[in-house]
Amino acid sequence: MKRRTIMIFPQFDNISVIDEIREKYDPLANHVRPHITLVFTFESNLTSIELKEHLEKVLTRTRPFGLTMGDIIKIDNPLGMYLFLVLKEGIEDIKKLSSKLYTGILEPYKPEWLNDKTFLPHMTIGNSTSRDDLDKAFKNVSVIKESFTTIVNKVSVEIIDENEDSIIDVEVNLSND
Repeated sequence: MKRRTIMIFPQFDNISVIDEIREKYDPLANHVRPHITLVFTFESNLTSIELKEHLEKVLTRTRPFGLTMGDIIKIDNPLGMYLFLVLKEGIEDIKKLSSKLYTGILEPYKPEWLNDKTFLPHMTIGNSTSRDDLDKAFKNVSVIKESFTTIVNKVSVEIIDENEDSIIDVEVNLSND
């Protein structure tokens, strides 16, 4: 069984700002590039070919789209304590992408808690196990007022190895036709 996640890796001109924050506050910073998750981590025996065919099929008429991120929020819920960089533009596009991907062979892997109301497209830039640490990190990053803009033109499937490292397994370009 392989552990995989399906995501986009936004290409921001000012990505170094995000990298610096993640270096301080995200334990996965050295394992996976900054990303927005479309299909949350799942374990399966699906092959790379099956996944690529599924992505190509469901993304057939999906065109590249613009995306802007900017606000940093603090999340403290039963799933964990995080700093999220949230979307200002492109939220509906991300939700549609995720929804399309969670059909067919990936439908059984959709988390029960995930629906249109609960899905908050984001980039995790911090993860904490202590509320004090989370509050301090949030205070430190809340002064950052950068805006991050890009065009999304590719969806990636990663394999997560035993060291939590991200290995790109499949990539599918969004269509321009």
